[in-house]
Amino acid sequence: MPESPYEILDPRFAKLINGTARLEQLHTGSRWTEGPAWFAPGRYLVWSDIPNDRMLRYDDADGHVSVFRQPTGNTNGHTVDRQGRLVSCEHKARRISRTEHDGSVVTIADRWQGKRLNSPNDLVVKSDGSIWFTDPTYGIDSDYEGDRADSEIGASHVYRIDPATGTVEAVITDMIKPNGLAFSPDETKLYVVDTGRTHGDHHPAHMRVFDVGDDGRLSGGSVFADCTAGLFDGFRLDTAGRIWTSAADGIHCYDPDGTLIGKILVPEIVSNCCFGGQKLNRLFITATTSLYAVYLKVNGARTV
Repeated sequence: MPESPYEILDPRFAKLINGTARLEQLHTGSRWTEGPAWFAPGRYLVWSDIPNDRMLRYDDADGHVSVFRQPTGNTNGHTVDRQGRLVSCEHKARRISRTEHDGSVVTIADRWQGKRLNSPNDLVVKSDGSIWFTDPTYGIDSDYEGDRADSEIGASHVYRIDPATGTVEAVITDMIKPNGLAFSPDETKLYVVDTGRTHGDHHPAHMRVFDVGDDGRLSGGSVFADCTAGLFDGFRLDTAGRIWTSAADGIHCYDPDGTLIGKILVPEIVSNCCFGGQKLNRLFITATTSLYAVYLKVNGARTV
């Protein structure tokens, strides 16, 4: 993109950006991009094109983009676990799946208390191996990103999968449409987006923050920030605990104290982002039809 993409709202943001680094459009032609995940050993990025039921792969070495997998079960969010395996949210199969090193795909969770999940949306793996994921109804609300169906659970929760037993536990049950989520670098806080506004103007469009106890239990849950442009969706944190989150006009950067300090303006509605590159100083951005990237003066918090 030829123009500077930065909007500085607080002097703190100016120290995080490189004025000569422009926003790059790496690929376009999708319907709704989501779920970027960085694979450091192979220097490549995988992300979802949900309505087209495919996953794409960007090679950081030569810029080549190819189809990673199709069909995918209308995958949405992805992450990489501690063993370097791809863990995914699938709308169509309504499950959390894992791609093994041999390429086989296995089900990690598809039910809670005997009822089918709605349509898992985003997920993160904690250092203890537990998988935390959100389960709104977007994949079953219509046939566009999955198969239309009624919710068997009748609500949208945040869940934790126990790494030893595989037990699925509801850890947050008071959200309308939980969406993106991420831990602080020291894992003492869990941030979760609620995009309930999509189902009514009286519902929230904000991010909440929970305290994580030594036993993994959550407390608190106060509102960390209200979105000032559309909706938050997926987000990531840098090593200093700043939040880089999607919004309607680009990426919004929040200081850990809750101040919106700046924006990276993107010409399409942004769905998600993740840090990648050899130094984790390149922010990859999925936005409606395209994949973008920009180099920053910060490094992403390592999640594996």
